[in-house]
Amino acid sequence: MKPLLEVNNLCIDYLTADTSVRAVNNVSFTIGEGEVFGLAGESGCGKSTVAYGVTRLHQPPAIISSGSIKFAGEEVLDMNKDRLQKYRWGDVSMVFQSAMNALNPVLRVEKQFRDTLMAHKVVRNKKEAQARTAELLDLVGISPSRMFDYPHQFSGGMRQRIVIAIALALKPKLIVMDEPTTALDVVVQREILQQIHELQKKLGFSILFITHDLSLMVEFSNRIGIMYAGELVEVAPSTEILSVPKHPYTEGLGRAFPAIHGEKTPLIGIPGTPLDLSNVPNGCRFAARCEYANDKCKANVPELIEVQSHLARCHYPLEAKA
Repeated sequence: MKPLLEVNNLCIDYLTADTSVRAVNNVSFTIGEGEVFGLAGESGCGKSTVAYGVTRLHQPPAIISSGSIKFAGEEVLDMNKDRLQKYRWGDVSMVFQSAMNALNPVLRVEKQFRDTLMAHKVVRNKKEAQARTAELLDLVGISPSRMFDYPHQFSGGMRQRIVIAIALALKPKLIVMDEPTTALDVVVQREILQQIHELQKKLGFSILFITHDLSLMVEFSNRIGIMYAGELVEVAPSTEILSVPKHPYTEGLGRAFPAIHGEKTPLIGIPGTPLDLSNVPNGCRFAARCEYANDKCKANVPELIEVQSHLARCHYPLEAKA
């Protein structure tokens, strides 16, 4: 599969008056053409920071301190202002976490589509913009006649569909979806994801899918990366990530989700609390919460190593414990 996005050793820091906190530490992954790559982990692990880095939407005090982000072979971090404007939405678009906050509450939906289309000069006038808006709304299952309504006149699921339609407006090759089903009930979640899947097969774009819901991601992604405390700790095919995890943190996440089928089993949470990134200890960042950790884990930083079809950042990947 030809790589579309290549992220290599990405580091993103948040600067404070006294020091800096590294929210993303040497994260590397690729997304192929037409692939859905999932990024999962607890809240605060750095998922959204990676998304904002890929789209270069981060604002101070966040800075990309080192690393590389290549899109179709072109270095994103070297793009000037004009090229960056074309890159955003033209090459890579984003579906933000809260649809109601992403849409302007005082502008009709049609105006919000028109602003996007005319800013990127893909239409010449209001009439062309409305015609394109009608096509996009129809694409996500909303009647074009609703384009003159305000965001508050739509349900949560319909607002999310509108945001997805705006993200598709310029026919991007990659869509970053940051918690696209947050605050929606499970039925609407499934409807939205099924529609995204159908659109992806029809239009052929790639997806960086970000969520803390690993069970939801398994159904939707081709490969999944697991993040913990700003680091990528495991990458694996979605069909294997829960059934044969190689990192103890991934195993812990799997235990914390209820099974849809089969016998009922008690849920087991991961003990302890997420790492304080302003006080990172020596060794493995997960060691304090890991049931398998020993002195080596607490003293030496593990590398991301290949374990069969997985990558795992662990001195003792779970395969070795069998």
